[in-house]
Amino acid sequence: MKRIYYGGTILTMKKELYTEALLEEDGIIRHTGGYEELKIQEPEAETVNLEGNTLMPAFLDSHSHFSGVATGLLQVSLEEAECWQDICDAIKKFAEERRIPKGQWIMAKGYDHNHLKEGRHPSAGLLDRVFPDNPVVLQHQSGHMGVFNSRGLERLGITEDTKAPQGGVIEIRDGKLTGYLEENAFTEYLRRVPMPEPEDLMKAFSDAQTKYASFGIATVQEGMMTRELIPLYQMMRQKKILKLDVNGYSEVAAVDEWCDAFPGAVMRYDGHFRIGGLKIFLDGSPQGRTAWMREPYQGEDSYCGYGTMKDSEVRSAAAMAAERGMQLLAHCNGDAAAAQYLRTLAAQEKETPEFRESRPVMIHAQLLGTDQLEEVRRLGVTPSFFVAHVYHWGDVHIRNFGMERAGAISPAGSAAAEGIRFTFHQDAPVLEPDMLETVWCAVNRRTRAGVTLGGNEKVTVLEALKAVTVNAAWQYFEEDSKGSLAAGKRANYVILDQNPLDTDGEKLREIRVLATLKDGKAIYM
Repeated sequence: MKRIYYGGTILTMKKELYTEALLEEDGIIRHTGGYEELKIQEPEAETVNLEGNTLMPAFLDSHSHFSGVATGLLQVSLEEAECWQDICDAIKKFAEERRIPKGQWIMAKGYDHNHLKEGRHPSAGLLDRVFPDNPVVLQHQSGHMGVFNSRGLERLGITEDTKAPQGGVIEIRDGKLTGYLEENAFTEYLRRVPMPEPEDLMKAFSDAQTKYASFGIATVQEGMMTRELIPLYQMMRQKKILKLDVNGYSEVAAVDEWCDAFPGAVMRYDGHFRIGGLKIFLDGSPQGRTAWMREPYQGEDSYCGYGTMKDSEVRSAAAMAAERGMQLLAHCNGDAAAAQYLRTLAAQEKETPEFRESRPVMIHAQLLGTDQLEEVRRLGVTPSFFVAHVYHWGDVHIRNFGMERAGAISPAGSAAAEGIRFTFHQDAPVLEPDMLETVWCAVNRRTRAGVTLGGNEKVTVLEALKAVTVNAAWQYFEEDSKGSLAAGKRANYVILDQNPLDTDGEKLREIRVLATLKDGKAIYM
């Protein structure tokens, strides 16, 4: 099947930004150029009139948690909760509508204590009063912390004598569990909560792909593959559920299991799934005050957050990635975590100079110091900024770090000035995978309260679009097939109702996705 697109703006994301028309055949771009020229060349080709809309490369999600988006569709959403009572009411309504029986787990996600009237995390005692007969877990919007009720703690075997794992906290007050866990403690016990039924999960994964596609995304990331996900991916492969391309990054402890389960997917796509490398977590969340900082948080004498891995463990992960020729992704929010990662990579480069060619990635890089950018560039690190933090939590960051440090969060402008290639992401399910919102955030850098946060770190619309197209393709080693519109590349497009480069920067997030096509086939319209 051959098609010629014309009659609108075709934004290539190459040096020559625009082309009048584009010819595709069997999911591959064959030519770009003038409409009449292509029509003469291929007179039998189907023609598609864009009717004044804009066609550009489909977005690539440079970091999210695909399975988290899927399972989140089966959980109670607490993102609109403004107080503890709202949380209880939302969970109660969910349980009643789904007729959840006594004894069955109830999972809820998306609350943020920073936006609650009480300004604090809920407690097990609060949940016990409403849900005495069901184990319940609430996951913070950051994903780094949460609360279990007493039934949940009991099911998981957590008592006052349970020792928290390194890099985690099990909170005890007045000798009693509060239900609050953070970082490695929360993630470790959350993994032990039973999965939903397989048929529900398969539908949720299918629906999650539709969600990503509705935001113009054709390539997604599974940002932390635990061994518990292996059966789910085997089932998706068997049932041919995957339509989007999924790049997965394994926890260190499970990489052999993943490679054994999917030998054909190691560093290449097999059934739309690719094992791209390893993922490690080096610290926590800045809005949760667990990001690891070089200087104390505002109002603290010495508290700087904390790291979650020992230097020796990080070094071991880097050595494993180098030995296997795999890419290493490290979650680093604070500048102390960034420093740990950079010194590890520098040590690994001395042993295996070719390691930099694996394109190591620093995920989030929220508080990466501008003084650290030179080392980032030297080591060939790609910072993937969670720049939407500026809007969603910028006011919280001002309280936590003061205006000067908060203004330097997600230093994309400085990275661009240093010639560093960077990407943007939304860390779904933390936020919706809305790439146009992240472009808006990067261009305007405005908080919820309307404060311009770090105006010198703004980037141009073109730079922001590159971060979610050409640069994201480069991060995945897919620059030869994705990220721009050129002969030989895959026909992955998004059709927008406006050209972002001609849109007022204030209105970028108002642009609508009209359609998303992958390999020439519509996956969202």
